[in-house]
Amino acid sequence: MATNPLSPFLSLGGRAVPSGGRSAIDAVLDAVRQHLGMEIAFTSRYVGEEREFTHIRTDIPVPSAPGDREPADQSYCWHVLNGRLPELITDAADIPFAATLPITAALPVGGHISVPLRRKDGSVYGSLCCLSRHPDPSLTKRDLAAVHAFAELAMNQISMDEEAEASRREASARILEAIEAGQPSIHLQPIHRLDTGQSVGAEALARFPDFEDRPPNLWFDEAFGIGKGIELEIVAVRKALATLPYIPADKYLSINVSPATITSGRLAPLLECIEGRDVVLEITEHSRIADLRAFRRNLELLRPRVRIAMDDVGAGYAGLKHILQFEPDILKLDIGLTRDIHADAAKRALTLAMVSFAERVGSVIVAEGVERPEEREVLAELGVAYGQGWLFSRAMPAVAAQHFLLGVEDQEDPEPRQESPLSPAARSACG
Repeated sequence: MATNPLSPFLSLGGRAVPSGGRSAIDAVLDAVRQHLGMEIAFTSRYVGEEREFTHIRTDIPVPSAPGDREPADQSYCWHVLNGRLPELITDAADIPFAATLPITAALPVGGHISVPLRRKDGSVYGSLCCLSRHPDPSLTKRDLAAVHAFAELAMNQISMDEEAEASRREASARILEAIEAGQPSIHLQPIHRLDTGQSVGAEALARFPDFEDRPPNLWFDEAFGIGKGIELEIVAVRKALATLPYIPADKYLSINVSPATITSGRLAPLLECIEGRDVVLEITEHSRIADLRAFRRNLELLRPRVRIAMDDVGAGYAGLKHILQFEPDILKLDIGLTRDIHADAAKRALTLAMVSFAERVGSVIVAEGVERPEEREVLAELGVAYGQGWLFSRAMPAVAAQHFLLGVEDQEDPEPRQESPLSPAARSACG
């Protein structure tokens, strides 16, 4: 029984999956060549009166490469599309019109199959073509039907690629617009001692205009997806540092940064403004560190100026491995461990182990997402010293946070009060 040439793709839900450095379209073209036993397979798109090669798969030298363009009317595919040549040609020498095309003798062309690539709305994107330098009388309408099926598969992939590129352009415009508009803004969420409730610092949290519908992490994920993540984070760090005058001198400011931003080396100049203030960098552990050596080198350059916290401990990428490697001053327990810890023995056991571990390595623990008195009580009993969450306060604008941290009622005077104000130069450096 003959094997269906589409079987590898049908088993994957009709998706073309790249492998070995090939694109998804390359995988389709290789399958076409293998099924037909032909030497060349390619896709092209029509741009005005030209044809542009997008993908070419062949084992022989050819005069064209992806990205090359030529007049569309010099190609078999264009004339097939316009009805001057048949989709299936077993021997180009049998068709007089084919002899008028320069490529027929130049390659030469023997057997040839070409089918259009059509979008869902019926418009023509381009063509999928395969050919050999020698005639192939074995080619049949069944082979042509198979190429049509491969073309549909290729067009599905092309459509997905076009949609992804359109989304990328929209995301890029959205991120750049946010940066130009001075986004994100910064709210501060106080951090407290669990035993006394006294505030000890605040975490700077990014806020975008659509915060209610779209959390900030999606903005940063999107920015990193289009290569603008570090740029957006640097803006957020600048805005966070600009809130330092609103933080009382005996309390600290905690700022979230990714390993990529630390590795970039762009943080050190920004931190020249802090002049001995207690600043903590919270490192997310949700993604793999691409260049561990560069990350550690830049992290050590920052240590004289800041303390280091490992964010979301218990929910990230490498967990204890990163803690051992980077020796953070603060471990921030993920909200997943904090939530309902009073009713979960496994969470309590894990947290107790983390407390013991932190004591041995010289770190302190801050629990994130403390929302219920029962959670606070159990965490304190387990030896967790600090926490933050809605039980104490939500994130708030800098002026409101200053009043909260100072323990005073709201005032009409919005000017920051600070025991050790930043110098004019430092204020300028911090944004």
